[in-house]
Amino acid sequence: MTNSEADKVLDKGQRPAGGPNTTSPSGQPVATENTSITAGQNGPVVLNDIHLIEKLAHFNRERVPERTPHAKGHGAFGELHITNDVSRYTKAKLFQPNTVTPMMGRFSTVAGEQGSPDTWRDVHGFALRFYTEDGNYDIVGNNTPVFFLRDGMKFPDFIHSQKRLGVNGLRDADMQWDFWTRNPESTHQVTYLMGDRGTPKTTRHQNGYGSHTFQWVNEEGEAFWVKYHFKSRQGVENFTDAEAGEMAGKNADYHREDLYNAIEEGDYPIWDVKVQIMPLAEAAEYRFNPFDLTKVWSKKDYPLVDVGYFVLNRNPRNFFAQIEQVALDPSNLVPGIGLSPDKMLQARVFAYADQQRYRIGPNYKQLPVNQPLNADKVNTYEHEGSMQFLFNAPEDPVYSPNRHAKGGGYLDGDVNDRSELETTTAPDLYVNPDPAGLDLVRAPYVRHAEDSDTAQATDLYENVYNDEEKERMADNITNAMAGVSSETEERIYAYWGAVSPRLEKRVRELFAEKN
Repeated sequence: MTNSEADKVLDKGQRPAGGPNTTSPSGQPVATENTSITAGQNGPVVLNDIHLIEKLAHFNRERVPERTPHAKGHGAFGELHITNDVSRYTKAKLFQPNTVTPMMGRFSTVAGEQGSPDTWRDVHGFALRFYTEDGNYDIVGNNTPVFFLRDGMKFPDFIHSQKRLGVNGLRDADMQWDFWTRNPESTHQVTYLMGDRGTPKTTRHQNGYGSHTFQWVNEEGEAFWVKYHFKSRQGVENFTDAEAGEMAGKNADYHREDLYNAIEEGDYPIWDVKVQIMPLAEAAEYRFNPFDLTKVWSKKDYPLVDVGYFVLNRNPRNFFAQIEQVALDPSNLVPGIGLSPDKMLQARVFAYADQQRYRIGPNYKQLPVNQPLNADKVNTYEHEGSMQFLFNAPEDPVYSPNRHAKGGGYLDGDVNDRSELETTTAPDLYVNPDPAGLDLVRAPYVRHAEDSDTAQATDLYENVYNDEEKERMADNITNAMAGVSSETEERIYAYWGAVSPRLEKRVRELFAEKN
């Protein structure tokens, strides 16, 4: 096996291979792994059988809470290779020509729980972490370029509608469709979901997207809006609805198994990395609001620009330590890359990190898989908390500003105090596209010339899908409608009628035939 930059990550935290005799976690030799201590040969087990109690108590705590969305997932490690020069757009070191950066990818369903089938119809998470010399950079996207919502306020409601009823713990088609049809902004994503892309054949045979709009900033401080696209060199292959259902019954872990086996056999999957780039000034007048997560940018307006590729060539050494405990987070940014006014992105920047603080603990970033490559340069005032592993030097103060050598941020100067310094913008997050828009408001997105909730869904259905794909979509929709109420049924027809009267007519016909 050839060397991989990913080994720098995978080697962290692994104990040496075990010897002939076991020890306790504290290093003491263990007398036996087979026989408890009892009061006499036939008496009760004693409470002070220290190893028994330790073994059972740890066993009871082996699981951490599963993620609320994206609970069922799998992943692998590899390398990002930059083959093209995009330095005029970003100073981010990982995107400079000829660089190779260790990385990992986690792939998941959205609605299903830990043990749910990989092949249930669902949007599939496509999350990437790059271990750069400036810290970790995470792109937490999906296998679709858009999402169901444009405002994070609705996200908990959306996930609740895709999960299970409180009364009986069962999934419910009426609940899903009730939410979707009352939120027409969902139509573009649901058109993807009910199309072939809702049931990818394998992880290797699907494209990925950053989905959100991000910002790149070059060495001169010039900013650009970007969207990430990850194109599978294996091609795109999807199951039909029936095939996906059949595989769910045969092998609930089909995607996980396929990716693992392919890498073990040396059949390393590759994705080409491409971006769409929009000059900062063009955002204000673009025909779609460029920060609306329910919209795409036309490739005719902003063609794909080649960046490089990534390859997954290493399986995890331990699934729990390196996949279940990996904490991907869109707030992990590096110099040269920023956020955008995308409201869903802004909400996720809080929510993802907070979920990991709940799932794993406040010191989750100290776990080997979550440590940056430059862990030896981490310099923070954060300390203590549950499961602290790393700690600051004893001479370091625990507060800022201070009289000691431990300083502040790079804007704080020698005095570590900005109280008398000028007010500045925050280009480390993003260069403000609207310098006059300083007031905090609760408001919808500004509608651009061609913005509507259904226009892009209509274009996807009418002009991208062929006749066979259209028929499969109508079949998928009516399969997913099983169990809806008569009221929701009529809302579904209206929902699809706004996309295409032809589609509405076909959905009515098929649902009547099936019921």
